Amino acid sequence: MKIYGDKRSGNCYKLELLLSILGKTCEWIDVDIMQGDTRTAAFLEKSPNGKIPILEISGDRVLSESNAIMHYLAADSALIPTSQFAFARLLQWQFFEQYSHEPYIAVARYINIYLGLPEDKRQEFESKQAGGYRALAVMEQQLKQTPFLLGDALSLADISLFAYTHVAHEGGFDLSAYPAIRNWLNLIRAYKGFVPMSGEK
Repeated sequence: MKIYGDKRSGNCYKLELLLSILGKTCEWIDVDIMQGDTRTAAFLEKSPNGKIPILEISGDRVLSESNAIMHYLAADSALIPTSQFAFARLLQWQFFEQYSHEPYIAVARYINIYLGLPEDKRQEFESKQAGGYRALAVMEQQLKQTPFLLGDALSLADISLFAYTHVAHEGGFDLSAYPAIRNWLNLIRAYKGFVPMSGEK
C-alpha cells in the first residue's frame, strides 16, 4: 500500500500517527500541494477530487478522505469500538472534526503556516477564530468528563482530532484556557507508538 500526502498536513499526519500506534508500515509518497502536485493528470486519475491524503491499496483500489482511510487501516483494532452506540459516537466526533473543527482551526493554520499570513488573507484568518474556539469548547466539555473522547480508551476519534488540535497554536489559538484538552494532548503524546508531526519539536 502507498499513502500520498504531505507530512505537515494534519489530515495526512493522522495516518502516520495511526500506523505507528498500530505498528504497521506503509510506503509514503510525498506530495507538494503548493507546487501543484495534486493537480497533475496522474494524481487526478487516482483521486479526481485532487486532495490529499489518498491510500493506494492496489492500482485500481484507491481511498480518499482521511477519516475513511483511518477506518480501513484500523479495521478490527481496539481503536474502533464494537458496540453500535459507541461506534456511532466515534463517527459523530469524526464528522465534528471535519465540519466544526477543521474548517476553522486547520484553515487558520494553513493561512498562517502555508501561506505566511499575507495581508489579503488576514481578515479570513481572523474570521476563523470564533469558530475554532467554539469547537475547542465542545471538546473541553467532553474531556472534563472522560480522559479520551469516547471514555477511558484511545479511539480513532482522538487521533482524528489530535492532528490539528495539537498544532492549533499555529492557527492563532491559545489552549491555556483548556486544561482538559491539554491533559488529553499529553495522554496521546505518551501513548505507545506515538510519533510527532514532521518538523515538530
